[in-house]
Amino acid sequence: MVKPIAMRSLHNQVIQELGRQIVSGELEAGKSLPREELLAEHMSVSRTALREAMKVLSAKGLIESRQKTGTRVREERYWNQLDADVLAWRCASMPTDDFVAKLVEMREIIEPAAAAAAARRRTPEQLAAIEEARDAMAAAEDLDAWTEADLAFHESLLQATGNELMASLFSVIHTALGAYFELSARHADDFKTSLPTHIKLCEAIRRRQPEVARQTMIKMVADSRSNIHRRRRPRKAS
Repeated sequence: MVKPIAMRSLHNQVIQELGRQIVSGELEAGKSLPREELLAEHMSVSRTALREAMKVLSAKGLIESRQKTGTRVREERYWNQLDADVLAWRCASMPTDDFVAKLVEMREIIEPAAAAAAARRRTPEQLAAIEEARDAMAAAEDLDAWTEADLAFHESLLQATGNELMASLFSVIHTALGAYFELSARHADDFKTSLPTHIKLCEAIRRRQPEVARQTMIKMVADSRSNIHRRRRPRKAS
């Protein structure tokens, strides 16, 4: 059954609650949602707010409405997987190994080329932004500060590629990865393990060394993949 939201709200809160329930599997694919008037009453929102929320969820590929059968949850293959909300909901519900592996695979394909492009094309202002994020990573005293600085580092690097399509795509992907890395790294002994690699990458971009930047990014992503697998393996009983 669809869970009610805590208080009367705008349609965005309906989007967040229904979207989360769909992506987490609480509302299964093929399941029909209650009729509009019942659902609006159950969630304590107006029918107008509910209709607006349904339009957004439909645009994200999560639901479909038909005249005779009503509104149903769509299969995962129809979801807009690169939508920021969909990615956030997946991260919040602890993404599966398969989903995380696919995100990391996208990094392996695109990010080394992005690092090389940044080394070739970066402006002094863009380099300064990368260096500022690097310094913030070095100064981070907790995991939250580290994650924020790490995401800023990668965002600045992608902006330095001069390719707005690449930057737009991976700004979404990195947000999803960042959320997952924060969850999975909370039990790590040292969350700054990758700092030397970030420093080396920053230096390669500063020196305009595309191939060094490419190889350093390859190592960075490979290390990230290893960390995810290590952290998600259950510990043996002592």
